[in-house]
Amino acid sequence: MDCRLDEIEFLARSAHRTGVLEALLEGPQDRNDLCATTGASSQTMGRILGDFEDRRWIVRNGPTYELTPLGEYVAEQFGTLCDAMETERTLRDVWRWLPREMEGFSVELFDDAVVSYPGPNYPYEPVQRVRELIEETTAMCGFGTTVFKSINNETVCSSVIDGMDYEYIYSPAVLEATIEWKPERVAEATACDNCTILLHDALPDEDRCGLGIFDDRIGICCHDPKTGLLEAVIDTDSPETREWALSVFERHRADARAVSREEKASLFPPELVS
Repeated sequence: MDCRLDEIEFLARSAHRTGVLEALLEGPQDRNDLCATTGASSQTMGRILGDFEDRRWIVRNGPTYELTPLGEYVAEQFGTLCDAMETERTLRDVWRWLPREMEGFSVELFDDAVVSYPGPNYPYEPVQRVRELIEETTAMCGFGTTVFKSINNETVCSSVIDGMDYEYIYSPAVLEATIEWKPERVAEATACDNCTILLHDALPDEDRCGLGIFDDRIGICCHDPKTGLLEAVIDTDSPETREWALSVFERHRADARAVSREEKASLFPPELVS
């Protein structure tokens, strides 16, 4: 077997070993402390510490053990691998709906994301999550189908009328469907000075996801392009991810257009067009 894989297996097959490395990253500890932290028996701890000393990962200083620079490197790099696999597991089931066409997208942007799925006992969890994000913000911008559910349309309209700043880029089809949901309510919200509606004919990933940017978080709504069902909501408060999302929004806002009077006349009932 590849010696690199031998060493990875050596660590990965023992939670006690990885626990010792994690504990020693915090600073020197004695054997009893390490047993208490990891749950390993004294006999098991003795074997672990001996193996680590043989590999030059730790040194003993009186009653305590500490990482060598080599051991610190191993601990940090293995931790990075574990974090990466945790992110992969979080995103695995939603990967097919993520924004692959949005410039600058990478998995690292969502390494601490919260993912909301429809559950067997509560299938509306993603819809509820979008509602919470809208209700908890004072300003929202974005594009795509993030708010295209009746309950979320109502939350947006209510929040806009109550003063939330709202700037959103719709595809013509999604805006038409939104207005069809409740023309009078949409007209009331879009008439507010704090509401800006724009149209774009070629939004990225529009068949499978939408982007929402809130005060403290950004969210990706994942849709099945065949059924249109909301499959998941992924949101994060990462500053780097927010910066990326704002740059994507600004890029497409520059190409978007205001809704013309002719388009309003074709979308809204005549009595709602001023």
